[in-house]
Amino acid sequence: MRIAAFQYPVTADLSRNRQYLLDGMRQAAEQGARLLLLPECSLTGYPGQDLESADKMDFKAVEAALSEVAAYSATLGLWVVFGMVERQNGHYYNSAMLAIPNEPVRTLYRKRALWGWDTDHFEPGDRADGVFTVEGFRFGVRICFEVRFPEYFRELYRQNTDCNLVLFCDRSEPDSQERYELISAHLRTRAVENITPTISVNNCSKYQTAPTAVFDEDGTIRAEKSRHEPGLLLYDLVKKQELSFGAQGRKLISNRLAKQE
Repeated sequence: MRIAAFQYPVTADLSRNRQYLLDGMRQAAEQGARLLLLPECSLTGYPGQDLESADKMDFKAVEAALSEVAAYSATLGLWVVFGMVERQNGHYYNSAMLAIPNEPVRTLYRKRALWGWDTDHFEPGDRADGVFTVEGFRFGVRICFEVRFPEYFRELYRQNTDCNLVLFCDRSEPDSQERYELISAHLRTRAVENITPTISVNNCSKYQTAPTAVFDEDGTIRAEKSRHEPGLLLYDLVKKQELSFGAQGRKLISNRLAKQE
């Protein structure tokens, strides 16, 4: 199954973000992808960084954009995971949304590990799974800061995901190669300890301090997009019939530990 991850410079301009998102969908479909992954808050911009605050969002414009995404998903036959500010019952969430062909866009997951400006603008998420299935592959979703905590990914291991997806809005000014390498190491570790391929996507405005990349179940980088440059990354995900020697051992002991929890 071909998966695409599209990084672009997210801003406070909803119309501009929407156009990037739709362009990414078109490019992904043209390249034969069945699933497209986009960054955290990629539709709306990020409160505290791009936006002054979540309550400044034009949610009528957000709803119109969601309708466009749903319609284009149906036209292209493309599944899409993307981030946005979500409002429900007067509360604001940092959410991962899922567009399924011929269905309305729905909430897939809400970020739970809130820190810094997140705590000023969002409520912690109330959706603990973030799991969906496409063409026989089970995917799990987590958001940005959650990559620092193995517990959030162990939840996905217990749900038998085939691939985990991580949405980032992680940028700095000035540039920090050290932070980029640290977050890459976190992603590699989450992939290795859960014996699960892991795909990340980041916003590329300012300087990227998290990668748009694919890590296999042994922590090997299988694809990585150049930093700070808009564009599409493609990866063909397959279910391996036989794991490496080390992965077999990690699987055996992980299953043993899971039974003890």
